[in-house]
Amino acid sequence: MAINKSGIDYALYLVTDRSILAGRDFLSCIEEAIIGGVTLVQLREKNLESGDFYRAAAAVKALTKKYDIPLIINDRMDIMLAIDADGLHIGQKDLPLDIARKMIGEDKILGYSVSTVDEAIYGEKYADYLGAGAVFPTMSKSDVGSPIGIEGITEIKKSVSIPVVGIGGINKDNIRDLKEAEIDGISLISAILGTADIKGAAENLLGMWAR
Repeated sequence: MAINKSGIDYALYLVTDRSILAGRDFLSCIEEAIIGGVTLVQLREKNLESGDFYRAAAAVKALTKKYDIPLIINDRMDIMLAIDADGLHIGQKDLPLDIARKMIGEDKILGYSVSTVDEAIYGEKYADYLGAGAVFPTMSKSDVGSPIGIEGITEIKKSVSIPVVGIGGINKDNIRDLKEAEIDGISLISAILGTADIKGAAENLLGMWAR
């Protein structure tokens, strides 16, 4: 089913990571985050085998459908197509962006991770939004280079006309610094899922971003 891509709210973009949940129920934690104000969910499961990933994705899709927010699958196009998720997010080392667009079609959301202006300009040709970063140092992802900082993400935002979401190391202590970049949203993992009060953390972060 096609999604209205022009109406997507990227403000508070949750990326999942079950390893920081300290044994808490995966779906319940995602639901708490959504109730707290998360506007989009990306399912990122690097360590699940295909069958387990499929079952997790199907369960999360039912949850995001309940709250009418988009579900993006990280990397795994096969899983995205199998559950008819709303979109796919890929990075520089994944399937070529133009091929990914051709395979998932124009009706699906396609996100692309970038860290330079050149990557962003290329990404704009095929992607619907860009995940730019890492903005700040982060422990959540081991495959990112040096932080691009506020200056780097500001330049990326100025270089393209599609939405740009900040990724990497974003938390309540540096959100206000990101506002000056005039980006379209912030992507978080541990600042939401790594807290004791997930719903409260999401509410607080969204409120800070809105202000």
